[in-house]
Amino acid sequence: MVDVSQKKVTRRVARAQAIVVLGKALLAQIKHDELITKKGPVFQTAIIAGVMAAKKTHELIPFCHPLALEDCRVTIAVRKKKVVITTEVRIESKTGVEMEALTAASVAALTVYDMCKALSHDIMIEAIQLLEKRGGKKDFVRKV
Repeated sequence: MVDVSQKKVTRRVARAQAIVVLGKALLAQIKHDELITKKGPVFQTAIIAGVMAAKKTHELIPFCHPLALEDCRVTIAVRKKKVVITTEVRIESKTGVEMEALTAASVAALTVYDMCKALSHDIMIEAIQLLEKRGGKKDFVRKV
């Protein structure tokens, strides 16, 4: 791990996004912004999985510090034939939460895939990316 003992504690926020492209068969089954399969409500389950993944990032990614997250939000919106998963993680700490936000988005996207694969394999996960990070040495905002 990187030694963070000399860093200042600051407010840190990271936002990430993953996009899941669904085929026509799956899109046709979305009702009231939710997709229900035999496994249950897809988007609600993906939100829970994303939050759980953010909290366990240090167990999944070598050299990540274990962090007591103060807030983790996962939102899912259906836009045309894409499911847009956006995450935001907050903490007051000596180290940032970019990996937690990215892990939450990735696992939420994988959960959508897992819950839908019995209906169709016409699913693609794309554009997992950091949208912004604030706090620490320098801020970053992805230009759209």
